Amino acid sequence: MSSPVVTRIAPSPTGSMHIGNARSALFNWLYAKHTGGKFLLRVEDTDRERSTEASVQVIFDSLTWLGLMWDGEPVFQFARAPIHKAAVQRLLDAGHAYHDYLTVAEADALKEESRAAGHALRSPWRDRKPGPTEEGKPHVIRFRTPDEGDTVVEDKVRGTVRFPNKDIEDFVLMRTDGTVIYNLAVTVDDHDMGVTHVIRGEEHLSNGGRQTLLYKALGWDVPVFAHLPLILGKDGGKLSKRHGAQSVGDFREMGYLPEGVRNYLAKLGWGHGDDELFTDEEAIAWFDVVDVVKAGARLDFDKLNHVNNWHIRRADDTRLAELVLPILRDERHLALPDDALARLEAAIPLVKEGAKTLQELADLSLYAIKVRPLALDDKTIGNLTDETRGRLARLVEALRGANDWTPQGLQDLLKAFAESEGVGLGKIGPALRGVLSGGVQAPDLGSALASLGRDESIGRIQDALSHLR
Repeated sequence: MSSPVVTRIAPSPTGSMHIGNARSALFNWLYAKHTGGKFLLRVEDTDRERSTEASVQVIFDSLTWLGLMWDGEPVFQFARAPIHKAAVQRLLDAGHAYHDYLTVAEADALKEESRAAGHALRSPWRDRKPGPTEEGKPHVIRFRTPDEGDTVVEDKVRGTVRFPNKDIEDFVLMRTDGTVIYNLAVTVDDHDMGVTHVIRGEEHLSNGGRQTLLYKALGWDVPVFAHLPLILGKDGGKLSKRHGAQSVGDFREMGYLPEGVRNYLAKLGWGHGDDELFTDEEAIAWFDVVDVVKAGARLDFDKLNHVNNWHIRRADDTRLAELVLPILRDERHLALPDDALARLEAAIPLVKEGAKTLQELADLSLYAIKVRPLALDDKTIGNLTDETRGRLARLVEALRGANDWTPQGLQDLLKAFAESEGVGLGKIGPALRGVLSGGVQAPDLGSALASLGRDESIGRIQDALSHLR
């Protein structure tokens, strides 16, 4: 019986979570969910200068916002340093590692000579025992790479990948200061955490060869590797600042929903037929790491906007209102009425179809939370002729008596009112829109009236009429 699947995400605390790391986290999470396994979190915090409490919190916040909750407690790599050093000693005892007393300059020169000879670095210290003159001297500990054959990585995305051992140098396991290098720490941590599937970016493919050597030297089962394609810019170039947002925080600030980001990121390197829009439940049911493609995936904001709009339209209106409110209050520093949340809840279902982001949804909902009396723009003032003002005053009476306060009922009322006035709706519509919205975006007149409510709608019209007397 095969062991349960255990995946992991192992970010370094750099102050932000790159969208590539987020995609890796998503694929690990999806595969764990798909197989009924576990998704673990390890914080690779060995760089003590960068690993501040705040930068670690960014990792937690990013994954939590994305909805990619890990199982169990996070593992912190730095705290496991004694375990890593014990593994190095085990490799030394088994003859798979050796003390190397080459200076940095000597090692660099030997690397050049080795390259010219057609193989990677092999230190002369791999066949020498340190003597009394070496005692106490600074040195590194290197892995003793086999001279012959290939190291083979069976990758679920790349297929069979061969690394000729002559091209793999005797890589450092422990530095002169006693700290271990990345590949050793990762191998030990993944083994001890029970990780069965290492799903990560293709930039780690060469590490897969070194880590395979370490697993075998330590007598451990090698996990399944799957190296994901790069995320590229829309132009096919390496993703950079010129392509726009790159971190999870950026996407959050731009107003994307976490489920929209999850849906879109899932499509960057994986797919299920022609399905572009899907729920988490569908993605979990469909996802298999063997279906990930090799080719780089392009980050296309037009497609992301399309996906996010679909999720906004599906989202609960109260939740959307609670997300839009702080944008208007905290980011835009607007004075809001006491019932702002209720107004947003009424407006959002009538306008969300046109919003690709929460920022756009805030723009489309702004009319609803304006505080009376509204400032009128020049265009609206110009439309409020004496004749139009008279009609709006009579419209107020019609609105007071309206029995059907729904978008369609109010649209029908406006049409009937215009006919009773002997004019088309275009004679009063522009002025009414300006009076109700204060000159910002608003839905059709029936929807605007319905979402504002009878008292607020009539109050806004009367404010405008009083202001212009």
